[in-house]
Amino acid sequence: MSTALRFDPIRLPPYCQQLRNEVRGFLAEEIAAGTFNPQSPGSANSDDARGFSKRVGARGWIGMTWPKQYGGQARSFLERYVVTEEMRVANAPVRQFFVADRQSGPTLIRYAAERIKQDILPRIIRGEISFCIGMSEPNSGSDLFAANTKASKVEGGWRINGTKIWTSNANVSDYMIGLFRTSPATKDNRRHGLTSFLVDMTTPGIVCNLIGQMSGQMEFNEVVFTDAFISDDHVLGEINGAWKQATSELAYERSGPERFLETYTVLTELVRALGPNPDIRAAEGVGRLVAQLHTLRRMSVSVAGMLEAGREPAVEAAIVKDMGTIWEQQLPHRVRDLAAFIDPDATNHATLNERLAFNIKIAPKLTIQGGTTEVLRGIIARGLGLR
Repeated sequence: MSTALRFDPIRLPPYCQQLRNEVRGFLAEEIAAGTFNPQSPGSANSDDARGFSKRVGARGWIGMTWPKQYGGQARSFLERYVVTEEMRVANAPVRQFFVADRQSGPTLIRYAAERIKQDILPRIIRGEISFCIGMSEPNSGSDLFAANTKASKVEGGWRINGTKIWTSNANVSDYMIGLFRTSPATKDNRRHGLTSFLVDMTTPGIVCNLIGQMSGQMEFNEVVFTDAFISDDHVLGEINGAWKQATSELAYERSGPERFLETYTVLTELVRALGPNPDIRAAEGVGRLVAQLHTLRRMSVSVAGMLEAGREPAVEAAIVKDMGTIWEQQLPHRVRDLAAFIDPDATNHATLNERLAFNIKIAPKLTIQGGTTEVLRGIIARGLGLR
């Protein structure tokens, strides 16, 4: 069954600009207070990340789109888009709340027991707790349906054994939403047999092993489960039918501005270094990059509008993620080429080189996290009826 692609030409309404100004003012205050340094490549891992998260929550900018009965504000996805965009451009330390805000909270709203919602959602909104996502496993890459970490039924709940890997920030997260195998896949449906669970990361039998990266960051984890007990009321949604939930969840994960802004800072530093009168070669190169960025942003805003309308644009989100991560992965290399003939006495030359060095090192992961390019293109092809 094919899907007609649709990217509506949505423009952000005036009230979003007012919100944008509020967010910029807040971030300027945080920078002045020394919470984080937007010029530092590693500022997303600020020592005051939890404090920052609580202050963002106090502003009402976490769980903005969620129902008021859980502490949300029932605001629009377009307003949330503006907050995300400004946070990313400023290189703010959002890791403590971002996953919970973007996808874990919406998943709990749809599938969790009411007691769980009443307990956890308000704490997310206040910026008090953080989430990670347990999907990828050793030897299965981004093929979620090959997951083998097993949840076995026992009295009152489930025993989990196995390993998740590349789990971002698991070592500092309070909860995980994990995908575990509760039954074997069937011959006719390899998607069968997976169930989603809410996992308290302090549960006995869970160990997080940090995985270093060549950038020096230590955000990835190997998460090992050894007879970890999860109670029945922490099952999310349909037993053996979580593949449908995972597909919906990834529509939130794959379509936001974070999917093309992770290396954005090298572009702003390039423009600063080139100054107001770049040569023709540099001007053409920057113009091309800005045009591509503008196109990606329009597509991403369109997906936000679809989410606002209650649709699940899984294929469109996969396209944004595919194109966006390839673009942000290639951006540092394009900037390095354009910067080859910049005057070494440019005032920000050292900053530009520092940012290039860091972003070139993190670039390889960008087309993997959230689904590899190959997996995304399979989703797109299926949506278009090509497979």
